Amino acid sequence: MNKTFISTTLLAMSLITMSAQAADYDIDDKGAHAIIQFKIKHLGISWLVGRFNKFDGQFSYDEKKPDASKVAVNIDAGSIDSNHAERDKHLRSKDFLDTGKFPTAKFVSTSYKQHGKDKAELKGNLTLHGVTKPVTIQVTHTGQGNDPWGGYRAGFEGTTTLTLADFGINYNLGPASRTVEMYLSVEGIRKK
Repeated sequence: MNKTFISTTLLAMSLITMSAQAADYDIDDKGAHAIIQFKIKHLGISWLVGRFNKFDGQFSYDEKKPDASKVAVNIDAGSIDSNHAERDKHLRSKDFLDTGKFPTAKFVSTSYKQHGKDKAELKGNLTLHGVTKPVTIQVTHTGQGNDPWGGYRAGFEGTTTLTLADFGINYNLGPASRTVEMYLSVEGIRKK
């Protein structure tokens, strides 16, 4: 065999291996194409809905090998926004998030299991209020494709329910408000 044939073969094998690997994405928080929302019962009567305005993260996803997917997200806990300045001040206090002591919340995935075409279960460790606990997020793959600016994007949404006391948040809001429902919608831009 000649050296040119061997070099060409190795190059082709390397390109095939690279294309089979998961693509890496940055979560599009700057373009406001991602959101982390929460809702919690207020007095057992209605819902209080809010969000975190500042966060960033990355994920890896390969539609041919979805179970190899990985996610990491950092959340600025002080960016909590319930559309009420005094309430937000209280939520940042020692009664709740204690953002002076615990400024960042973090999620790092440990597994991703596909269930059907666009459904999956994402497991990982959530660090909130200085406590790290395993959580499970029910995920829907909402789409992927080229964008108008020459990039490629992938989107997911997910839901989970957190028990506040599990994360050391013990302020008594009443029996209907011991858990908080989380909704996440993420659009990632594929790294080049």
